[in-house]
Amino acid sequence: MLKKIGRLDTEAISELDQIMHEIFELFDDRKLKEVEEKLITLSKTPNYFVREYIGKHLVGYHDLSLVDPIAQRMMDHKIYGVRATGLFYFYEKYGTQTDKIVELITRYFESVPWEVEGLINEMWKRDPELMKRTMIQWVKSDNERQRALAFHGMEAVSENDPGYIMDFISYAIDDDSVDVQKKITHILTQVARVNPIIAFPYIREWLIEGEDKRIKTIWVSMKKLTNIVVQKNRRDRYNEFVILTTQTIEDWMNDENDYVRHMGERLGKILDIGPLSESSKRAHSHNGNI
Repeated sequence: MLKKIGRLDTEAISELDQIMHEIFELFDDRKLKEVEEKLITLSKTPNYFVREYIGKHLVGYHDLSLVDPIAQRMMDHKIYGVRATGLFYFYEKYGTQTDKIVELITRYFESVPWEVEGLINEMWKRDPELMKRTMIQWVKSDNERQRALAFHGMEAVSENDPGYIMDFISYAIDDDSVDVQKKITHILTQVARVNPIIAFPYIREWLIEGEDKRIKTIWVSMKKLTNIVVQKNRRDRYNEFVILTTQTIEDWMNDENDYVRHMGERLGKILDIGPLSESSKRAHSHNGNI
């Protein structure tokens, strides 16, 4: 008896292999209606891993021209698990054809969102350049869920290509969607922790325009980062992230722009940084803002 939740153990895999063998025999006998009924019954399970196993192992049949029409009907089925199984089949079938996989998840991101999230993660690892181009289009979509999904899995390139992430956020910084703003806060915090010297100039430019929504989003991210500085400062005050973040906040406290300065003052209170002396201000002015 297959479990309703949880990863597949040896016994479950053996049971599924036997079921798939029976399905392939039905294919051989051209009993396609029975095949479809059996697949739908199996796919109704709430177990993600069962659906994944069935969908991907269907590709092992020798004549996919018989499988394709059934899998396509499954993609449009009213039951979520059936649609998810169909998605896994086409994902496995397309293999290295990453452009086709992107077309697949673009078409079905609303009908099987949880599985699409998993496939997006995998695609960022398999073809990051294609995903960079694709997600730029997604984040400009009229569909709120698609815009939020555009940020999913982006951590895979945040360390090696922080400039792309910051440019990407620029497209969405004023998005009205709460979900999108949460995604921005998350990825912005991730990038700034690893590459503060790249992230902070972008953030300052965003602050200058003074939009309420972006200021709130930036505050949430910068507050998290500043609290990390407080924690790290107790252990390693010479950490590059600690030094750059502290320096940036001090610079912002004396910035000529009101919005930037106000943000710096709020963050300075967390770090317990008081108003700078005139000599300190001149030193910061000489060194330049981050």
